[in-house]
Amino acid sequence: MRKSVSIWSFPANLALADKLRLAREAGFEGFEIDLSDDGPLTLNSSQKEIEAVRGLAEKIGVQLSGLATGLYWSANAASNDPAVRTRAEMILKKQIEAARILGLEAILVVPGTVGADFIPNCEIVPYDTALRRATDFIRAALPQAEKCGVRICIENVWNKFLLSPLEMQRFVAQFDSESVGVYFDVGNTLAFGYPEHWINILGGQIRRVHLKDYRRAVGSVDGFVEILSGDVSWAAVMSALRAIGYDGWLTAEMIPPIPFYKFAPETLLFNTSRAMDAVMAL
Repeated sequence: MRKSVSIWSFPANLALADKLRLAREAGFEGFEIDLSDDGPLTLNSSQKEIEAVRGLAEKIGVQLSGLATGLYWSANAASNDPAVRTRAEMILKKQIEAARILGLEAILVVPGTVGADFIPNCEIVPYDTALRRATDFIRAALPQAEKCGVRICIENVWNKFLLSPLEMQRFVAQFDSESVGVYFDVGNTLAFGYPEHWINILGGQIRRVHLKDYRRAVGSVDGFVEILSGDVSWAAVMSALRAIGYDGWLTAEMIPPIPFYKFAPETLLFNTSRAMDAVMAL
């Protein structure tokens, strides 16, 4: 398994080149880029601009490990609004296109949201409706993904949807395609389950892994904490990952850095890297 870090773990005011250099300095082999409204990759990025991001990472000596996006929180693929669903389709198409140019085989996708408590006035979609629309959303993008050699990897997030490992397993399996997998987030399971159970059940469907920790007693999004300081049973997680033969990227996703470190937030990267070394040695 190899260490990577999410672009979301860095102070927002740093340039991409500085984030890449800091990642390398902190001991990360990989760097998870994102598609966002303000860059460095956006819905309007040209092939040349995307190629420039890949070239920059190669020049600095950090491998791009995955492509995430937070855009689905404002573009719910299961929304009752057709215009919102259309925007979600545009996001997924751009992710696939960008991943192909970047040389990535995995993208993070949120296929639909039933509701999200941390989003003010979030639209609530009936669960069965969300399931149907999410299925249609992924199925429509499969031909492009298969052609480009990109895996659409569904992440378990706080969207009140795909709430158990059995449900996630069935959702992914229904497409009967190597181009659909799971972007498994360890910390996101803690509020309602155990990550080692998810890993054992999902098995080879897991194509990428996000690492972060969580304190159950908090019970809200404020419960996310630094790796090794929460309630994740890291020995059980590592044992489960080895048992399924996972040997891919482990990506630290520390969101956001400022609440962890009011001063010198870049220190978080070095502490996270050391914590990951300890976790991987378990």
